[in-house]
Amino acid sequence: MDLPFDRPSPVTRRWRVTGWLLAGVWLFFLNIPLFTAVHQAQPWRRAVGVGTLVAFGVLYVLIFQWARNLRQAHRPIPVGRARASVGLLLALGLAGIPGTAGDWLTTLVFVAAAAVFLLPPVDALVVVVLCALTPPVAAALVPGWEAESTVVFAVLLASFAMFGVSRLAQRNGELRAAQAEIRRLAVAEERARTARDLHDILGHSLTVVAVKAELAGRLLELDPARAGTEIADVERLARQALADVRRTVGAYREISLSSELAGARTALAAAGIVGDLPDDLPALPAAREELFGWAVREGVTNVVRHSGARRCVIRVHPDRVEIADDGRGPAGPQPPGDGGHGLLGLRERGGRLDGTVTVGRRPDGTGFLLRVTVPVEQR
Repeated sequence: MDLPFDRPSPVTRRWRVTGWLLAGVWLFFLNIPLFTAVHQAQPWRRAVGVGTLVAFGVLYVLIFQWARNLRQAHRPIPVGRARASVGLLLALGLAGIPGTAGDWLTTLVFVAAAAVFLLPPVDALVVVVLCALTPPVAAALVPGWEAESTVVFAVLLASFAMFGVSRLAQRNGELRAAQAEIRRLAVAEERARTARDLHDILGHSLTVVAVKAELAGRLLELDPARAGTEIADVERLARQALADVRRTVGAYREISLSSELAGARTALAAAGIVGDLPDDLPALPAAREELFGWAVREGVTNVVRHSGARRCVIRVHPDRVEIADDGRGPAGPQPPGDGGHGLLGLRERGGRLDGTVTVGRRPDGTGFLLRVTVPVEQR
């Protein structure tokens, strides 16, 4: 299923407008070369100066938006296109020299900032150094051009500022990606938890329904009245399972050890298995009682389904619960990670209380034993 956080978040119109403003507000500093171009005596110089500056400003904003959109989408900026963009900005600045004279050096501030935002660190450093050295070198080589120390300072300041902005944008992108991953993992964990709960509920209930339906089929001709009773139990259990599923989906379901023991007594009797269950229960913390209830449900379901047992014994102690039978037992030692969904879910629930789940043969080497132990100090 395509989840909302599997796709890039849509950018609102307000955020798009904010992006254009962030890029365009710095164009104010092109006012010095623009003033020089507008006051050129020759029309062609005026046209060249104004035209190149307008093209420079539009290109700078478009490049900034292009790179910003790529960063927001967590996509890399193509190095080749980034270099071409920075080169084109520099070319437009140089092309405006007939109309802007020495004031074209102001465009180097934008070239340096764009290089820091677009290029890899080494490439960006080279461009910034060249932009910072160009004003004093040009003043020394070209008669009439003054050494623009303010441009050098502006290049360095803009580069440092853009470095901070780009790193902040990168960290924000990484943070958004991490948050999306956390949300995805939370949904996956919730799905797994719901799947475990539904497996535990339906596995137990449908096992009892199947056993009772089979018994009713055998009794249909021999004892119709008893068969009717069993069919009524099947209906009751089916309705109870449906209610449990609804409560699970609504996250309102609670497991009670006493109710699970009562259900276990019914399930064992329906399967023709003698149940030895405790009549009195020790006082248990709510979390431990719920865990022991899940253990009884899982253990009895496995006894009815797989064991072929004639007798099942359930013992509840303050620190543990044990479900044992005299059936076939496991084929061999059970590794900690072995078992189906039910045992996996039981181990995860026990882990939340620092408990352990042990499965294997009984101490006498026969049958099957499921034991869930929780430290006494656990509350």
